[in-house]
Amino acid sequence: MTNSAVQQSRSRDLDKLLLRPGNLVEPAFEPGPGLREDLKELVKVLVVGAGGLGCELLKDLALSGFRELEVIDMDRIEIMPVDLALSALRVLAAICLVFIITALLEDVGKPKAEVAAKHVMERVSGVNIVPHFGRIEDKELDFYSNFNIIALGLDSIEARSYINAVACSFLEYDSNDNPLEETIKPMVDGGTEGFKGHARVIMPGVTPCFECTIWLFPPQVKFPLCTLAETPRNAAHCIEYAHLIKWDEVHSGKAFDPDDPEHMKWVYDEAVKRAELFGIPGVTYSLTQGVVKNIIPAIASTNAIISAACALETLKIVSGCSKTLSNYLTYNGAEGLHTKVTEFVKDKDCLVCGPGVLVELETSVTLEKFIGLLEEHPKLQLSKASISHRGKNLYMQAPPVLEEMTRSNLGLPLFDLMGKISKDVVHATGTIITSDKKISCLRKLRVVFKGVDGVADMDTAGGA
Repeated sequence: MTNSAVQQSRSRDLDKLLLRPGNLVEPAFEPGPGLREDLKELVKVLVVGAGGLGCELLKDLALSGFRELEVIDMDRIEIMPVDLALSALRVLAAICLVFIITALLEDVGKPKAEVAAKHVMERVSGVNIVPHFGRIEDKELDFYSNFNIIALGLDSIEARSYINAVACSFLEYDSNDNPLEETIKPMVDGGTEGFKGHARVIMPGVTPCFECTIWLFPPQVKFPLCTLAETPRNAAHCIEYAHLIKWDEVHSGKAFDPDDPEHMKWVYDEAVKRAELFGIPGVTYSLTQGVVKNIIPAIASTNAIISAACALETLKIVSGCSKTLSNYLTYNGAEGLHTKVTEFVKDKDCLVCGPGVLVELETSVTLEKFIGLLEEHPKLQLSKASISHRGKNLYMQAPPVLEEMTRSNLGLPLFDLMGKISKDVVHATGTIITSDKKISCLRKLRVVFKGVDGVADMDTAGGA
């Protein structure tokens, strides 16, 4: 089959959506070949996560007509010796799915994002995928502002929460607290857990954001410390003993980093010793990662189904070829097949997707004092905050070079640093403590200065 014939075959079903009208299309939808070209040239999509779901999503988006894609992930492909036999079986199974990124030996040690981009570009001609290897928190807001839509293929609640806050930070409201349409940064979120999965559409300010429905995620399973220390009964108990008890005994004062391979390998080795002592089988490096990071093994079919739903919703949002999901789809393939769509309601008091937390200040308050107030604020409790205003970094806690460059601003009045504007939005990135652990978060703040013209027009309910 020639290359042009392949392209025509791949666009056949896409053309049925983009080249003709329908009864379920959005009001602004205008069918025609120009729409397909716009997908290729004008629409930029960021895929966050390059694991099982992220790779599948990257492939689906490329086959759905998107040509300008970027992907970010902080992990490398790793296979530990103890798991080589098991991994070989996984690779053989995954090879049957042509587009799934497999842990081939030549890819071991390479960043997942780079490998995913390389493999998809080899198989889908014309697509351009830019990989980013690093933490999502290390990218500035300007990076995320360049994309028309963000698609999530993550396995972490904390990472979802952070990206959700980033997308919501671009949202602006009018004087009546109605979201301005041109500032909405759409997100499509997918998640899988064994034979279960979800796909959801998040339109900040319109639909509930991730934080509005954080209660949907059940608390992590916790083991009694007495069981871990005295009577372990399974492999998970041995792993959590090494993670929660032994680590602190040996590394007093040193924080455990679940994303550091050396830290994870140490926990695995200690868990093996613990398991041998009590005659408990089943401790593997993969299981150690799963228990410590609360990861449930991926099922390829679940990833494929959820990825397809997310790719379709992404296409619908940017083209208007059909009405979008309203707004949360669940899938369960554990016993038969069950899928359901639920429409959740936005939390009007949400700290993340709302107009922003109102903070009233005197014009004399310095930037350093303002950062201290954020830690004491009952709604925020944001520690070690970095502050930005209209894309400009007023103070950065890290890296050291930026901290040194912005340190001189700490003693200056925030009012002066903001251009002596009576009321405006600033963004604060810091850490909060939730479920006994620190997580990074970004908060939007509506700062108003007392005694300055125009402040009286603003609703001051909830001011600090």
